[in-house]
Amino acid sequence: MRQYRELAELYQELEKTSKRLEKTFLVARFLRSCTLEDLEPVILLLQGRAFPEWDPREIGVASKLVIRTISKISGEKISIIESRWARLGDLGLVAEEYSQRKRQATLFSKKLGVRDVLTNLQKIASLEGEGTIDKKLAYLSDLLLNASPLEARYIVRTVLGELRVGIAGGILRDAITWAFSPLPEEIFYKCKHCGAVVPASDKCMSCGNPLIPSKSSRELAINELLNSGSIKEQETFITNNPREIYNKLIEYIEDAYNILNDYGELAIRLYKQGLRGLSKLELVPGRPIRVMLAQKADNATEALETVGTPAAVEYKYDGFRMQIHKKDNKIVIYTRRLEDVTKQFPDVVEGVKKINADSFIIDSECVGVDSSTGKFLPFQNISQRIKRKYNISEMVRKIPVELHVFDIVYYNGETILKKPFKERRAILEKIIPEQGILRLAVQRIVKNEEEANEFYEESLRKGNEGIMFKALNAPYKPGSRVGYMMKLKPTAESLDLVIVGAEWGEGKRSRWLSSYYVACLDPVTGNYLSIGKVSTGLKEKREEGLSYDELTEILKPLIIEEKGKMVILRPEIVVEVTYQEIQKSPSYDSGYALRFPRIIKIREDRSPREITTINEIEKYYKEQLSK
Repeated sequence: MRQYRELAELYQELEKTSKRLEKTFLVARFLRSCTLEDLEPVILLLQGRAFPEWDPREIGVASKLVIRTISKISGEKISIIESRWARLGDLGLVAEEYSQRKRQATLFSKKLGVRDVLTNLQKIASLEGEGTIDKKLAYLSDLLLNASPLEARYIVRTVLGELRVGIAGGILRDAITWAFSPLPEEIFYKCKHCGAVVPASDKCMSCGNPLIPSKSSRELAINELLNSGSIKEQETFITNNPREIYNKLIEYIEDAYNILNDYGELAIRLYKQGLRGLSKLELVPGRPIRVMLAQKADNATEALETVGTPAAVEYKYDGFRMQIHKKDNKIVIYTRRLEDVTKQFPDVVEGVKKINADSFIIDSECVGVDSSTGKFLPFQNISQRIKRKYNISEMVRKIPVELHVFDIVYYNGETILKKPFKERRAILEKIIPEQGILRLAVQRIVKNEEEANEFYEESLRKGNEGIMFKALNAPYKPGSRVGYMMKLKPTAESLDLVIVGAEWGEGKRSRWLSSYYVACLDPVTGNYLSIGKVSTGLKEKREEGLSYDELTEILKPLIIEEKGKMVILRPEIVVEVTYQEIQKSPSYDSGYALRFPRIIKIREDRSPREITTINEIEKYYKEQLSK
């Protein structure tokens, strides 16, 4: 079994570099040295997780409990540990420091394996009921008593969700590709001296010896891709371009991950079978997948040029996206963030029982309805139901909903992701009875811009956000913005950004975090790039809308570090931000700043991985200049 000490040493190496290529290489080298049994715990712990992303369970340990644990194993007073934390700003470093002063010599301590650490973290996450805090304290104490100082640093960071080693999903995906897939010559070499797979250069990144091309890996990559079914034999262009081969590998593995939602399972399949292990992936009801995303269009002409004509055009509802699973009469409702909200929507559960299918996974939009007028309610209303944990029946009565179903990816035991959209829609028309809360998304087939604009105006008159354009012959691509769907809305341009920091206010706002640093996503590195500070759009009182008080309450548990009035936050809360203009700016990581930004609302339906990317920011900036 792999020792946790080895993983902690890898974490330490990863912390020392900000270079994506080097991080990817270090992780890939470590994964290649793992046994099959090691892969799952190692990959979960590299993500700072105890369970795969689709699993709703969380470790659930607060900083106060960690401080109590450090106090217990070291004999130091809690107040002194808190002071040290305030100075260092990192409880992991505090744990490392006090781990050297354990209260008792651990003569009977054991070496921690990666599975030992993962097992204890999973036990902590699974605890419920009376005595939970004391049991969590016992499991965490057991880990820290047996941990070396370096191990203690990363155990504490892991339980707090603050690993800080810079392994975003893209790096982990690429590292798995490097470790377990054939790689094309001229991009990656396998070093004849140390066996490492490294980027092409004069010297090996691992051992420093000269690199000698093997002249065979390009053919190997093509053969594996062909055998896996991910490319067709007529795609001969790929043989002349190593970069195309590599891009195909990454695309194929990314597609597989978006179905599995589990990097551990992805790596195990590649380890055991190569790319063929990913050739026939089946969806499993009860395990959510990433939803397909739409690109923005400026007008109907652009949208139709992208998806082709004729095209399906549907209402774009101002609601909450729901991915609903049914198997063996069990129904589970997931958000686009893969959160289970089944308990909050018993009316939806009852409604979808009327769908004429034994098993399914459907994609839909849940929209709030004004019971007195029958008109749709804004998204903010239904968001109240998402957050509600108690008095559910009262909320069902207060804010009734309709469910507008627009796609299906699994039907009666069969994965139908690759079926054309028009065939998937035909299945929906057969199985969705329009009764109770159930509705089919209103759709029209259009052949030109004039027909699309007519439907657009109709949708706006009905109180919708706009319309969706869909390619009739396209498959469903989880997690992708590939041009199979386009959205058109008349509202002023807005961005979905994540809050990464904030500042305490002054005067009457001194109790609140009242200025918020927001960031976009670098899809290549997975890093969040700051793009400005926003302090307008919120209200003084909760009854008037999203307030400073309410957002402060949401953000406080996410504080990682405090520097005077400034706080650094775990990037979890996504907000919709409008602006007047994008400007070039050296003040922020993105290289851009927003002029007159304003927070509109929290996007409970968006995960930080789905926010506006730096590529989109650059596109909007260029479009702005052209206008």
